[in-house]
This record gives sequence, structure tokens and C-alpha cells, in this order.
Amino acid sequence: MIPPDSSFEIKRFVIRFRLKSDYKDSSELNKPVPDRQQASGRVVNGTNRTLTSIGGDMGISAAGIGSNLDVDGIVSQLMAVERQPLTLLAKRETDYQAKLSAYGTLKGALASFQTVMKGMADGTKFQALTASPGDASILTATANAANKAVPGSYSIEVQQLAQQQKIRSDGFASTASVVGSGTLTIQYGSYDSGSNSFTLNSAKPAQTVVIDPSNNTLAGVRDAINTANIGVSATIINDGTSNRLVLTAKDTGAASSIKITTADSDGVNLDAAGLSRLAFDPTAAAGSGKNLTEVQAAQDAKLVIDGIAISKGSNIVTDAIEGVTLNLLKSSIGTPTTLAVARDSAGIKASVEAFVKSYNNVNQTLSDLSSYNAAAKKGGILQGDSAALSIQIRIRATLSVAVGGVSGGIDSLSQIGVAFQKDGSLALDSTKLQTALDNGFDGIAGLFAVRGTPTDSLVSYGGATNKTAAGNYAVAVTQLAAQGSLIGSQVAGLGIIAGVNDQLNINVDGVAVSVTLAAGTYASADALAAEVQSKLNGAAGLMGAGSSAVVSQAAGVLSITSARYGSASSVTVTGGNGAAGLMGASPASAAGVDVAGTINGVAATGTGQTLAAATGNAAEGLRLTINGGALGVRGTISFSRGYADQLNTLAADLLTSDGIIASRTDGINASIKDIDRRQEDFTRRLEGIEARYRAQFTALDTMLSSLNQTSQFFEQQLASLQQNKS
Repeated sequence: MIPPDSSFEIKRFVIRFRLKSDYKDSSELNKPVPDRQQASGRVVNGTNRTLTSIGGDMGISAAGIGSNLDVDGIVSQLMAVERQPLTLLAKRETDYQAKLSAYGTLKGALASFQTVMKGMADGTKFQALTASPGDASILTATANAANKAVPGSYSIEVQQLAQQQKIRSDGFASTASVVGSGTLTIQYGSYDSGSNSFTLNSAKPAQTVVIDPSNNTLAGVRDAINTANIGVSATIINDGTSNRLVLTAKDTGAASSIKITTADSDGVNLDAAGLSRLAFDPTAAAGSGKNLTEVQAAQDAKLVIDGIAISKGSNIVTDAIEGVTLNLLKSSIGTPTTLAVARDSAGIKASVEAFVKSYNNVNQTLSDLSSYNAAAKKGGILQGDSAALSIQIRIRATLSVAVGGVSGGIDSLSQIGVAFQKDGSLALDSTKLQTALDNGFDGIAGLFAVRGTPTDSLVSYGGATNKTAAGNYAVAVTQLAAQGSLIGSQVAGLGIIAGVNDQLNINVDGVAVSVTLAAGTYASADALAAEVQSKLNGAAGLMGAGSSAVVSQAAGVLSITSARYGSASSVTVTGGNGAAGLMGASPASAAGVDVAGTINGVAATGTGQTLAAATGNAAEGLRLTINGGALGVRGTISFSRGYADQLNTLAADLLTSDGIIASRTDGINASIKDIDRRQEDFTRRLEGIEARYRAQFTALDTMLSSLNQTSQFFEQQLASLQQNKS
């Protein structure tokens, strides 16, 4: 290699070497050159004449041709030296790119780890029960320990499945036949054929469908009902000669029977003409309000559990056996099946194994990226990286500390047979885990999941935030939540006359609604209350706001109570021609109030029935629901964060946009951009350096070529002198 600062010396060396090699006696170089005309027409005379002028007409068109000097090779070697810093920058960038890739691998491993931990944080995986029927063709079942299910065996006989009601219309010539215009009001309840009475279902609000000239055909009515999504599906069946509208209740059960009243635009609401052809009052006479035909009656499911007769409105029974959901499939009269509810030890073992495996996967990734492999004599890409080391330390430290706030006796992994190995991985002792399952099944959930366990049965855990610390917190209630209500001042009149006393304007939870009651004389105050509730909760305003009300009666006096608790709950009468007859001249209105009390000895914030712990203390973010009970001290709540919950939170923090990984990768990306900028600057500098070298060595090449020509001239002259002398 030729040092980049020696170009001038190279020139001097080449010139002296060329001249000395052409003449044995270098002293001849000092002799004057005689004047002589050359073929080129140039005259060289005297020792002080410029050598480059000799042979000037023989110009060199390419470097090295006239002098045999390897200009490209010399410049290439010089530039190789100049480019060494650029090579170092490229290597440094490659190292940074490798670290980015390593952090991408680590980020993916942490994301997978977080997914597993998040799934285990709710605790259901560690409270699993199995529910196994003897004959799965009769029923299937699930059990949930969180809902108070306990192991046991039950004899179940299914006597009857629940079914929904179906009713049909008379035949129409085509689906385009005009039915009529007006409104259809659909209500739900139970029909008693013995007393020929229909009792409204207070849990199901009345629904109204508007039929106008744009949808008054048979097909239009079908589409309007289906679009309204009101708990009834409509279809048209062609029987070969006519088309019939079939209405099917979406819900099963006797209390989901259908009653349809019409407000027909022809002014007659009960006859078999116009829209009133779709009226269906099961208590009315055929053709006078009962103008549809029942195809299938609504009925409840009936079953016997351990000798106890049970009737339910659905084939999915959630409240017969505590914590157990039954899915009835067929009747089995006289042939009961056995349902066995047992602890799902295998499921819990699988969950613990999944926890260990997930931790080991992320631990192995960290080790591969940051440790030194003695066998390969090579360190990981992130060896010595402070961020990777910090992540590894934080994950391991989380599992090294006992879970705080656990109400049971299990608060560390070692108690269920999970322990650290020398390489930092976890190992599971299945025998020890089985012993823990046998002795403390319920406590294992608290070891992994977030749990809140109140000592008062009327206090329930409602949730927490990342700021809620594990611990035991005292609970006290100074005020119970109450609902807004309105109580009538007189006995309600049971006779409702259309256009006279059938309208009631009510404001519930700040939402104003107006309802029109069905005309007629009601059999009882309960029937009237059910009608008011049905129409009130079916009002679009309340449904849209998510509000509802319960209407009841005591000694004939109606009461309207908001379903909501707290200061946002209220009920007031705002008008209507039936207000005085239904609620009296001066009904009493009471506003709702929020629950009040303390958590951890600090005044909590009450919203409805929910108490939220104040900010700035260990219980911050803890939410409790107070479902009634006495005022004063209400026991304690034990709040714990299991390992899965803690690791889920840790992984989320590590993966956030401002977390340790993002900060590290942002720094690396910034370094790569800086290297790219320096490479571009250096490349531009190298272009200038190379151009300068080529200019210098091209000049040297020209000079040497000229000297070669001078040498040839001298040789010719010396040869002539020798000839003349001889």
C-alpha cells in the first residue's frame, strides 16, 4: 500500500528511476542537448529547456499508455486505504441492524407471553369444574366455581322442553296483497286458557311497528316486523293456494306468548278487514280481535332435579343448580340421567403447565439473545445490553416475591411445586401440584389471577385498576343507594277510555316519554300496572337511553320506580290526560341517592351502588358494589394480584410505545440514521479525494511519457555520435 500523502514522492521516484535506467552514466544527463530539428518540428537546445515540450505532438490519450505507469492500480490502492473508515461505519450499522432484529424477536416473545398471562389473569382457568351428564343426548352442562358451583351428583329428568309461540294469518292472494295501514303493538305475557286471561310479562316491554302505504303489503309487513327487531320474526308460507304470514316469538316460555293490538287506519281495530286482520288477543273472540290462528303454543321447560319439580321459560337453565348451566336437548320422562359436577384437576394442571412453558419460552429467548455461549465461544447479540438484562431481572423478580393480599394459604409458586432451576427456567413437580390441588383447590386461582374477596355477602368485588395495591381493606357504609321513585296519591282507576284518560307523560332518569294505554277495564291493579310498565319500557326514548322502570301497586296505588340507582335516577309525572286518574293529583316523587362510605378508612366516591376507593391511597381504583345491608362496618375485602396478572401488566409496560424496548429501538434507529448520514458525507469526500489522486497521477503519467520521449531522443543522438566517431 502507498500512503495517501506520498503522491509527490512517487512522482520523484518514478522520474529518477526512469532516467537512471536509460543511462549507464547519469552524468550524461548534465550534458547540453544540441540544437536539432526533429520530425515534430520541435527544437530542444541546452540543459535548461523544458523536458515536457519534447515529443509534445505525441499526446497520451489514456493513463499509463506512454509511461507504463499503473495509474488505476495506484489510485485503487490509495482509495482502499481512504475507504477504511467507511467499512468500519458499515460494520457498525450491521451490528445495529442485528440488535434491531434481536429486539424484534424479543418483542414477539414478550407479546406471546403477555397473551398467555392475560388469559390466566381472570382466574376462571384455575377454578374450573366439570359437569358430566350420564346421557349427553338429554342435556349438556357447564359449571363455574366463581358462581358458587360445588362438586356433587344430581338426578335430572326432563319432562318437557320449552318452546316459542307461533301464530299465522289467513291466506292472501300474493305477497304483494295490501294488508292495511296503521300500527301494530306487540306485547308479551302468559295466557291462561282456564280463566281466559292474559297476564303481561313485566320484564318485556311493549313494541310498536308502524305500517304505512310504503310497507302495507304482506311482504312489506313481514319486512317491517323483521327490521324492527322486536322479539318476533315474520315469514311468509305459501300453502299452494294462498300466502300466510307466520309470526314466531324469538323467546321460548309461557311468559313469552304474544298479544297483538292494532290501530287500524280504517278506524276499526278488531274486525277482519284492513290491518286489524293481524290483531291477536287470545282472550277475544275469533274475528273480533283474535284474527290470527295459533300454530304452536308457548310453553315452559319442565324438569325434576333430585325430586324437585322445576319450570323454566328456556331450555338453557342457569338458576336451578347454583353455578351450573343446563342445556336441555330432549325429554326423558321416566328415564332420569345423572349429572356429576367435579373439580377439573386436569384443566388446572394444564393451566399451570402452560404458565411454566410460557415463562420458559420468554426466558430462553432472553438467554439466547444476551448470554455467552461457551461452547460456540460466541456471545448473544444483546450480550451486555442493559435493557435486555433489566427485562430479564424484572420478570424473574416478579416470581420471586410472594403474592400479597391472598386470603387463602397459597401465596408462592413453590407451594404448588413450581421452582426456579440453575439456568433461570421454571420446573413443575406434578406430585406437589396434585397435593396442593387436593388441599387448597380454591386458593390456586389467587396465586395467578387478580381477585377481590369480600367478607360480607352483600358486598361484591367490581374491579380494580393498575394502581390498586394488593392488601386487605376495611369497608364501611354510611348511606345505601336508592332508586328514584314516584308513588301515587290515590287508588288508580281501572277503566281506561281511548282519548279520555289513556295517556301518561312521564320523565324517567331525565328522559321524557309519553305512553298510550290500551282501552278497557282492567281486571286488577296488577294488570293495569303491567300495562303501564309494558308501554313505558317499550317507549323508544327510554330504550335508546338504556333506562327502564318497574311499575307496581300496593292497595291499588301505583308506584313507578326507576331501575337505576343513584343521583341520576328519578321519576316524575309531566302530564297526560290519564295522569290524575292513574297517579292522583299530588303523587310523591323521591330522587335517587348514591351509596356513601369508606374503603381503607378513606371516604370513597359513590355512583349508584358502586363505591370507588379514593385516589392517593393503596386501594385506589378498587370498586365495590353494595347490594343493600346495614349501615356501618361491612367487613373487609382481600385484594390480590396473582403472578399472571402481574406479568401481564409488566409485559404490557415493556411493550408500550414509551417502554424500555421502544426507547432502546428508537435510540438504535437514531444511531443508524446518523451512520447513514456520515456514510453519505464520507462518500462525497472520497469522490473528491479520488478525483485529486487521478489528477495528480495523470500529470505524473504525462511527465513520464515526455521523459520517455526525451530518453529516446538522447539515445538517437548518442547513436549518431558513435557512428560519426567510428
